[in-house]
Amino acid sequence: MPFFESSSVQSVAIHRVGNKETSEGYILSAKPVQLSEMLQDLLVTYFISPFKVEEYYHLYDDDNLQLNDIYRFACQVFDEPDSLHDVSQQVAKRLYDASTHPNIKGGDLFVVYFSHCQFNGEDTDALGIFKSENKAQFLKVQHDEEEWSRQSGDESASAVFRMDVDKGIDINKLDKGALIFNLERDKGFIVSVVDSTNRGTDAVYWKDNFLHICQRQDEYFNTHQVMQAYKKFVTDELPQQYEVSKADQADLLNRSVSFFKQNDSFEMDDFERDVLGQPEVIDSFNRYRQQYEQDNDVQLPDSFGISEGAVKKQARSYRSVIKLDKNFHIYVHGDRNLIEQGQDEKGKFYKVYYNEES
Repeated sequence: MPFFESSSVQSVAIHRVGNKETSEGYILSAKPVQLSEMLQDLLVTYFISPFKVEEYYHLYDDDNLQLNDIYRFACQVFDEPDSLHDVSQQVAKRLYDASTHPNIKGGDLFVVYFSHCQFNGEDTDALGIFKSENKAQFLKVQHDEEEWSRQSGDESASAVFRMDVDKGIDINKLDKGALIFNLERDKGFIVSVVDSTNRGTDAVYWKDNFLHICQRQDEYFNTHQVMQAYKKFVTDELPQQYEVSKADQADLLNRSVSFFKQNDSFEMDDFERDVLGQPEVIDSFNRYRQQYEQDNDVQLPDSFGISEGAVKKQARSYRSVIKLDKNFHIYVHGDRNLIEQGQDEKGKFYKVYYNEES
């Protein structure tokens, strides 16, 4: 996990990058921006606060890592911090070349060098690349110089007030960003990414076309992949091999989430015994696991540390819901033995046992 309590902004370059498809062009700044101490503190908050997810990436290239432009730019800045402004101009041109879809918005590009960042207890520097696309409206209230009157204890004053509307950057909302930590250089550095417009064209253009990243295989990655593979096995594969009710599926999903929440580390043997239980189901999952690894070009390890962040994110997609026509939804959160399924002359039914109604 990164920490930025002691971090400071060493240098900042700002450029304006438009949409290449619509020939908006780009504007490069002639020199670095000079910042006051107060503005530096605000910028650290603006740039760093959105990075909350423990999901990390590497810069990469299919053939040679040196062919990844952002990787080469990061190497140059970490080796020569004074080169940030010159490198930032190349970053702006690279971003412009990647902005080839008409839906991509132009915006202000910030390239920032941070010192004294902490990542898993290790002190390191970081290169930040941020893009602000959306402007927020805000009110400016101004007034003439006040003439205070303190006669007879009167502290009131009279002034003429004016109110204007202006547009600017909302420091509580970062549109797009990437933090490149000066760690694991041989693998493409450790990279954290923010994309608040993470959908469709924007997601592809920022992560793939511009940065060109792949997910780092760490605790978050392993936890995410195993939980995702298991969910697909329960919802897609298992019903094709066995007669499994929706209640049984919900129970299997709930048991797996409980396993990940209650343990700090994952052991495949323990997971199969505590969650899957039956030997034939375990064999079926192992066959599916091999196919999943092949189809997704990943390896699901037998043992790894469990990422709490990945569990929380995946648990939100583990929707243990039984949908009955368009009339009812049954949310199954606990003991499978408290719900029964049957059929009589009126049709199919579920019988639910409970102690208290709320």
